[in-house]
Amino acid sequence: MAFDTLMVFAGVYPDLASAEADYDRVKELHSQEGLLDAYDAAVIHRRDDGKVKITRKHETPTRVGGVLGGGAGLATGLVVALFPFAAVGGGLLAATSAGGAILGAVAGHAAAGMSRNDLKELGESLDSGEAGLVVVGVMDMEARIEESMRRSEKLQKKRLEADVEALERDAHDAVGS
Repeated sequence: MAFDTLMVFAGVYPDLASAEADYDRVKELHSQEGLLDAYDAAVIHRRDDGKVKITRKHETPTRVGGVLGGGAGLATGLVVALFPFAAVGGGLLAATSAGGAILGAVAGHAAAGMSRNDLKELGESLDSGEAGLVVVGVMDMEARIEESMRRSEKLQKKRLEADVEALERDAHDAVGS
């Protein structure tokens, strides 16, 4: 098994505009470096009813989300593992049952790549704001991603061990390929 060690950043924001501005900064950073395939990101917003919705996301084209068209990268998978309604509220399950199966596979791998305590801390942290930004990136970009998320009121970093080959295999199995 080939595990990739990635960094998860979870920023808590007072409003959606601040989270989306940092999302744009993270995207611009990776674009300037020619590394658009080196990160996943998801902006979340807590609705008036308390439920979480994914409002924007970037999925790495060379990982499962882009390859299979399921639209689910590791950042989205983590959000869904922490806030299951986000898959429904964000319309991620509306397209196909295969898309839901891919999302389930990605969420499972994302959650399995972190300790329960780290997952719990991320969820509790994100619960405290109106909006959040979850970024999964390569370790080489750690300091620069952190700097790009400077509008956050609170920023947590955790390691994620991802078996990308197993994730690809499970996602392909989910769609019957």
